[in-house]
Amino acid sequence: MSPPQGEDDHPTSEFAVPEGLSSPAPPVEEEHPTSEFALPEGVRKPASPEPGSAFTPPDGIPVISSLVRPGAPWQDRMRTMVRLPMGERPVPERPRRTDEGDSETGPSAPRVLDLTLRIGELLLAGGEGAEDVEAAMFGVAHAYGLDRCEPTVTFTLLSITYQPSLVDDPITLSRTVRRRGTDYNRLAAVFRLVVDITDGDVTLEEAYGRLAEIRRNRHPYSKGTLTVASGLLAGAASTLVGGGWLVFLLAAVGAMLGDRLAWLSSRRGLPEFYHFVAAAVPPAAVGVAVELFADDLGLVIRASAVVTGGLFPLIPGRALVAAVHDGLTGFYITASARLLEVVYLVVGIVCGVLLVLYVGSELGAGYISPEGLDLRTRPLVQLGAAMLLALAFCVLLQQERSTVLLATLNGGVAWLVYGAMADVGRVEPVAATAAAAGLVGLFGQLMSRYQFVSALPYVTAAIGPLLPGSAIYFGLIGIAQGHLDQGLANLSRAAALALAIAIGVNLGNELARLFIKAPDREVPLPLTGRRAAKRTRGF
Repeated sequence: MSPPQGEDDHPTSEFAVPEGLSSPAPPVEEEHPTSEFALPEGVRKPASPEPGSAFTPPDGIPVISSLVRPGAPWQDRMRTMVRLPMGERPVPERPRRTDEGDSETGPSAPRVLDLTLRIGELLLAGGEGAEDVEAAMFGVAHAYGLDRCEPTVTFTLLSITYQPSLVDDPITLSRTVRRRGTDYNRLAAVFRLVVDITDGDVTLEEAYGRLAEIRRNRHPYSKGTLTVASGLLAGAASTLVGGGWLVFLLAAVGAMLGDRLAWLSSRRGLPEFYHFVAAAVPPAAVGVAVELFADDLGLVIRASAVVTGGLFPLIPGRALVAAVHDGLTGFYITASARLLEVVYLVVGIVCGVLLVLYVGSELGAGYISPEGLDLRTRPLVQLGAAMLLALAFCVLLQQERSTVLLATLNGGVAWLVYGAMADVGRVEPVAATAAAAGLVGLFGQLMSRYQFVSALPYVTAAIGPLLPGSAIYFGLIGIAQGHLDQGLANLSRAAALALAIAIGVNLGNELARLFIKAPDREVPLPLTGRRAAKRTRGF
């Protein structure tokens, strides 16, 4: 059927634009449309929040140099990283290195993690604090390109987890610390290796070679030298509590005999608890002999000073201070384990002493009480004894010879400050101990930052004269013999002194990190590592 006449072939829609009106031009579509989340025009972009705020800044997290001062040592930089959650850690600037394998991916992640665990094992076994071990492990892993790492340090177990990205499976390795040996020479060599790795000067294979060389090297001091040092340490400790030259000799003989018995027990494969039992027998036997025969011979000798000095090399006062230090830095599991180790070792010492005292009581010897100690002030004699004690500690800790003199002087300064405050200024012993320990920690951190070495060699031996060794011994021996009030009073005093030492050393370290800038390191330090061996002593 044909359409009616007068109608167009293409009828106009009712939505069409009437004639005479221009149709608006269609909008030109942009090649990249604007997101609804974009900032409107005229609105200024907000500034990035400061590091540590609750929200991630739009430009990403700033580099590590904005969180610490320029030129800070690797300990400060890595400690800042470890203390932050993984999601909030900045991306630090690291030096470029050339390693085996793909130039883009770098060395194999499992090999880097294995090297990291081996270095952490040597540091933890050598006496470094848990926080410093974690910082060193993170620094080594980061230096070889592994940013998303999470090291974990406990008393006997080290582990590290690396996650390449948010969608990849994490890689986790662990290592158990089965053997501990106090060797600060080896510790210094490992520390220098960590410094060189974080500076980007050591490839992965070179690091493995240097680590093997550190394990193979020998101690700087022989066994005979260590035995003589134990005697000098015991004699100096007996002098600090009022002993004369005869007490010095008797305490030294008892300590050297105990050291030889400990070596004999170690060679027979006995557990360490029995080493301390055996090592405590000779000093107690010398004290019982003095109690039995001194009056008959017409000698005025304080048996308590002989026993205290002879047992001083065995008292784990440094381990107690290290436990408190780990607790202050937030490593409560490691601190609890160290405290439990201290308890077992002290119980071993008390068992050895009680065995001898029981035999002595059957022979007519009385109870060796702390009231026999003569604590009168002898400034020059006690200052010399404190420096001798620090020197003997340096030898027993297997320190490098270059650090012995400074650590000995540091120990003398610590005792001088303590004596001036406690004896002359009549300040409470706990406050005087904290002040002296703070000065020791500050000096040790200064030497650490200016020589790029560990602070332990300059701190551990220097706090030797301040350690509460006699208070721990007399506290437990008093409880074991039924003198409960006297024993608890001595144990409370020992705990207060240990806490004061740990807080003082920790505060000195933190003050040095906050206000003292270390110089830039230009020349790598030489490698002079030594091999470690197990020693059975309280320090």
